[in-house]
Amino acid sequence: MLIMTLIVAIPKWHPPSCTSQQAILNQCQGPTNRHLGILVLALGFLSIGTGGIRPCSLPFGVDQFDPTTDEGRKGINSFFNWYYTTFTIILLIALTLVVYIQDSVSWVWGFGLPTGLMACSIVLFFVGTKVYIYVKPSGSIFTGIAQALVASYKKRKLDGGKAMSKDNLYDPPVKGTYAIQKMPLTDQFRFLNKAAIILDGDLKPDGTRVSSWNLSSIQQIEEVKCIIKVIPIVVSGIICFTAIVQQGTFTVSQALTMDRHLGPHFQIPAGSMSIISMITIGIWLPLYDRIIVPSLRKITKIETGITLLQRIGIGLVFSILSMIAAALVEKMRRDSANYHHRPDGIAPLSVMWLAPQLILMGFAEAFNILGQLEFYYKEFPDNMKSVANAMFFVTAGGANYVSSAIISTVHNVTGKNGHPDWLAKNINEARVDNFYYVIAGLGVLNLAYYLLVACRYQYKKNIQVIDEESQSDIELNGSVKK
Repeated sequence: MLIMTLIVAIPKWHPPSCTSQQAILNQCQGPTNRHLGILVLALGFLSIGTGGIRPCSLPFGVDQFDPTTDEGRKGINSFFNWYYTTFTIILLIALTLVVYIQDSVSWVWGFGLPTGLMACSIVLFFVGTKVYIYVKPSGSIFTGIAQALVASYKKRKLDGGKAMSKDNLYDPPVKGTYAIQKMPLTDQFRFLNKAAIILDGDLKPDGTRVSSWNLSSIQQIEEVKCIIKVIPIVVSGIICFTAIVQQGTFTVSQALTMDRHLGPHFQIPAGSMSIISMITIGIWLPLYDRIIVPSLRKITKIETGITLLQRIGIGLVFSILSMIAAALVEKMRRDSANYHHRPDGIAPLSVMWLAPQLILMGFAEAFNILGQLEFYYKEFPDNMKSVANAMFFVTAGGANYVSSAIISTVHNVTGKNGHPDWLAKNINEARVDNFYYVIAGLGVLNLAYYLLVACRYQYKKNIQVIDEESQSDIELNGSVKK
């Protein structure tokens, strides 16, 4: 953020300013290789920092609750909703106050303000180090996954009948943290179970393994199964995110060619339109957490009101509806702009016509994104919580690549034989509505795929195990809040 601030503050670090008239005539001077290099450096640091903060902040927050109590488990469920609500409120500030400062005051202040707030957050984070609950890391998770896969491959030719009796499988006590969810052996992906078969020479006299690459515990095997089961759900989230990311691209292009005035003196920044989705989320999530979930809980007897897979599926439906609404509004906007044919290309249509698609997308985020976050956290093994949260952002990153691929394909396929490019530079000549329909169509196919994999999904089963030594250490340090 400091480099980003310096880029806009030092004239030599960015291209010269450009008037709107120069932009129309394509006379603006572009960035040099040096400019791009500095920008890539800043974004690289930002990516590294984000990669550390985003996957770990949510699991670290959940670690502050005691999952062995009913109160703690309910607290975890509410924490996901309130975490995202807070995140949404901050985004509202970023998309309104910060964008307004950048557009109307100064880009230096627009970047300098979040840079200063980031510095304050670092100080605040370290101030709380003495009150946090810490769960100690227990080694490389990826090594354990590799060991289970290698062991199952080595023992792939073993008879899975008599050798699979419980007494012949390696199932040592699980240790590491104060509250460990031990998973029972399941029949799903049975070929992996062979990795736990004990052969002559696999164990030492004290009962421990001779080699972790030849023998895996039941816990290791079930953890690998959890990951394999979750992957199809992860894939289904990419298309939903592809619809969501359009808020920052073509929705902004639509807003730029619509009447953005609120009163005679104020004009809504085009980049701030996505606050409608944020407001929707900010209003809906507290209502959902405090009113709807308790009511549903009485009916369904499910702690979260509805299952997490149902919540994700509802979000997929809302994302499809949002794209259909966006296509209908875009056709109306384009027809209006071309009918009036104003020199600036702006349609005499209120920008608030974009509200329906943004409200629907807000519901899609509230159901799908939050559902994904909680689903990954609960279905991944306990020692992979940060990786579980990272999968959510991997899904988001994959959606941006998919969006870019779709845009490139549309550019290559359309705009031939005298037909206009659906995504032409002049949005009034383009057919962005068709692009929205394409994403909606992909969403329908994705929903069908999701329903198929969700119906076959088996939720993780746990056996609560308390490690006495770790429990004693935590009670002595006063880390668990009863």
